[in-house]
Amino acid sequence: MAYSQFNYKRTRSELGISEENVIFFTEITAIQPTDTLLNTLQRAETIALFSEKARSEGIVLPILLEIHELNKNRFSVYSGAVLNADDSRQLNGECDFILSSGKQSFEIETPLFCLIEAEDHDIEKNIPQCIAQMEGARVYNEKEGKFLEVIFGCVTTGTEWQFLKLAGKTCFIDKKRYYINDLPTLLGVLQNIIDIQTTNFLQ
Repeated sequence: MAYSQFNYKRTRSELGISEENVIFFTEITAIQPTDTLLNTLQRAETIALFSEKARSEGIVLPILLEIHELNKNRFSVYSGAVLNADDSRQLNGECDFILSSGKQSFEIETPLFCLIEAEDHDIEKNIPQCIAQMEGARVYNEKEGKFLEVIFGCVTTGTEWQFLKLAGKTCFIDKKRYYINDLPTLLGVLQNIIDIQTTNFLQ
């Protein structure tokens, strides 16, 4: 898939996107996980999650479903959706998870506000792929007449989460990473992103 073919050189030269390291969140309100989520993640620890797909299903999806349940009708989660934004720029291919506005439907609804890429080990190596997906989301939104100043992204191994933010032609990379062993803070970060983004298009 084309998104996975991007590296830093291509995101800079072909997409014109530079990177900058910053601190995203200075204050996070922690959210205590439900027993259901804790039990699900504990069961996931008992099996070998070697592949990206296994980590997506065993760790990432339960966390996203938890935050989705806390925000009924505020956003939707699409898993394994194809996002073909601009074939001429190779902004096409499958995304692990796409978060968008509104109620869940069978087709992706705009605006798309966050892309989450689940990888099995190397976060740094896969950041350019997520940058390309965020740019794809921006292009896709604009084709649908929806304009967001910021698109969030994340690359995660399931246990470690690195957040990104695309604004214009700069991708801001959070200097801090978040970990599953501090689940309340991680859930708080995800909620913060939802609060920021949904206020942009939901009244």
